Amino acid sequence: MNEPNKISPREITAPEVYFNRRNFMKAGILAASAVATGLVYRKLNHVGTTTVDTPVLEGLKTVSSDVSVASGFHAADAQTPFRDITHYNNFYEFSTDKEAVADAATAFTTKGWQVSVEGLVRNPKVYSIDDLLKISPPEERVYRMRCVEGWSMVVPWAGYSLSKLLAQVEPTSDAKYVAFESLHDPKRFPGQESDVLQWPYVEGLRLDEAMHPLTLLASGLYGRALPPQDGAPIRLVTPWKYGFKGIKSIVKIKLVAAQPPTTWSTSAPNEYGFYANVNPKVDHPRWSQATEQRIGESGRRPTLMFNGYADQVASMYAGMDLRANY
Repeated sequence: MNEPNKISPREITAPEVYFNRRNFMKAGILAASAVATGLVYRKLNHVGTTTVDTPVLEGLKTVSSDVSVASGFHAADAQTPFRDITHYNNFYEFSTDKEAVADAATAFTTKGWQVSVEGLVRNPKVYSIDDLLKISPPEERVYRMRCVEGWSMVVPWAGYSLSKLLAQVEPTSDAKYVAFESLHDPKRFPGQESDVLQWPYVEGLRLDEAMHPLTLLASGLYGRALPPQDGAPIRLVTPWKYGFKGIKSIVKIKLVAAQPPTTWSTSAPNEYGFYANVNPKVDHPRWSQATEQRIGESGRRPTLMFNGYADQVASMYAGMDLRANY
C-alpha cells in the first residue's frame, strides 16, 4: 500500500519515455502502412481508442490581438495537439497513469453539478454549473502549462477570470485567501479508493492571486466543453504556477482568513510548497527545473521564470524570497 507522501517512480510517467515512444511512432509512419502504425501506437503508448466528443462552447470570444499577447492572455507558442491534451493527463482521481486517465474517465458524469462559494463573503451562493457559466461569456485564453514533473503544454482554454465570480459574492475585508475543493466521490472517481493522496483534492491561492486577470475558471478547451480527463465541468488555471495548482472538478470555493492546506504540500511538504510559482532557479528535490520537455517537441527548452508571465505577475511577489516559496 502506498504511503501518501511516497509516490513511487512507476506512478509518474517519465517525459522522456513518453516522447521516445512518440518519436518511434513517427519513424513508423514513414516506414509502414497506416494500419501498422496504428497498431504500434496502441501497443507502445497504452492509449485506448477513446474519442473526445464534448459540446461546442457557444459565444466563445477568441483572442489574437497584440493587446492580448501583452496581457498574457494569448501565448504566441504553437498549441499542443488536442489529442495530447486529452490523453496525457495528471488526474489521480481516475488513475496515476497519465495515459490511462482518458479511458478511466469515459463514464464520468457532471449531471446536477453544483459549486458552493462561501466563507468570508457577503453573498454566499450555491451555483448550478449552468448558472456559474452564465456569469460571463467564455473567452479563449492560450496559456503555457508547466508541470512540476518537467514537461509542458500550450493549451487554448476557454473560461473567464475568477475575479468575475468573486466580485459577485463580494469578499469581506477579512478574506485573505481562497480555498478550493474537488469532488469527493469514489464511484465517479475510482482513484479515490486508493490512499495515494488525501481526498478530496484541495488547493488555495492568496486573494490577490485569485483576483489576478490571468487566473481562469476554465470550462473548456479548443472551443469545446472540458472533457472529464481535463477537469470537467470547471477547473482552475493559474499559468504562472506549476500545473498541480490547477485543481479540477471543483465543487467548493471558500474565502478564508488564513492560508489553507493544499493536497501536495500536505502530502509531501519537503517537495511541494503553497506558492508553487514556476522558477527555473529552484530545483525540485529530485530533479532540475531549469529545462522542460514541451509535448510534441524533440529536445528540451529552457524554463521561463513564472512560466513566461513575469511581466504580469512578478509584482505580486516583490520582496519575497522566491527560493523559499517553491
